[in-house]
Amino acid sequence: MRRHVAIDPEDQSLRIERDAIPSPAPGELLIAVTAAGINRGDLLQRAGRYPPPEDASPIMGLEVSGHVSAVGEGVSDWAPGDPVCALTHGGGYADHALAPASQCLPVPRGMSVEDAAALPEALFTVWHNLFQRAGLRAGERALVHGGASGIGTIAIQAAHALGAQVYTTAGTDAKCAALQALGATRAINYRSEDFEQVLTELGLRERIEVIFDMVGGDFIQKNFNLAAAEARIVYISFIRGFKAEVNFAPLLFKRLTMTGSTLRAQSFEQKRVMAGEIRTHLYPHLDSGAIRPLIDRVFPLEAVAEAHAHMQSGEHTGKILLRM
Repeated sequence: MRRHVAIDPEDQSLRIERDAIPSPAPGELLIAVTAAGINRGDLLQRAGRYPPPEDASPIMGLEVSGHVSAVGEGVSDWAPGDPVCALTHGGGYADHALAPASQCLPVPRGMSVEDAAALPEALFTVWHNLFQRAGLRAGERALVHGGASGIGTIAIQAAHALGAQVYTTAGTDAKCAALQALGATRAINYRSEDFEQVLTELGLRERIEVIFDMVGGDFIQKNFNLAAAEARIVYISFIRGFKAEVNFAPLLFKRLTMTGSTLRAQSFEQKRVMAGEIRTHLYPHLDSGAIRPLIDRVFPLEAVAEAHAHMQSGEHTGKILLRM
């Protein structure tokens, strides 16, 4: 039997339940889970605002780390006992979880198996949006909003490691100091400073080539104003709201590209390609220690509701994990 987290449909409370350990289908791994990452999508799923796809597990949890317990038919590059971290198709809040083998990654050299649970969702999201969609290149300037999140901290490190100059925003001076230690040239406390004004005073107005935004709302106009000609702006969330009054003239005059995505909607084939490119381009920096997940807190599985409350508070810097 395995333990997993279930959502009460009446009041959205969480409880631990038991069910049978699943068997891997062809192309899948069964993972004995060491830890699972907490993501904002989990909170939305719990609230009924981000339902899982029909073919996905109804159990929350989009990423795990642990050891391979069993391999499905056709899997040749993983064996029982191998340390692994994985982007799941749901089901990560459990002590055993399934994942497509094509979405599984090795635990980087020198990293604990537990810490590796902080990687998959951030790596796939950052690679797809910052590099595949926005096409960030060495020598360019990038602005990362929500820099203190698990995704933001990886985005800053990945962009810096691959040769970009990174600017970022966060909500406290302590978070900003932590982000500059990760490689940001300048981190701006958006609660005490106007990031548009700060970057303008630094001579960067209309000189930011890539903007990676999970905030939205009133940041949208400021992004347009700061963007360089031919800049790419990519959205992955709208924490400050989906609606804003925006002057779209800069979109035309600067020939901007504005795009966005959610990771869960991508096909298995798209994620397979992402995984291969992540191993090629980011894993040398993960193995060297140049990119490392920043772990905020680790909660036991029984304290999953407390972990969700901590994420909802916005007080965290980096990733929140569940230990099985």
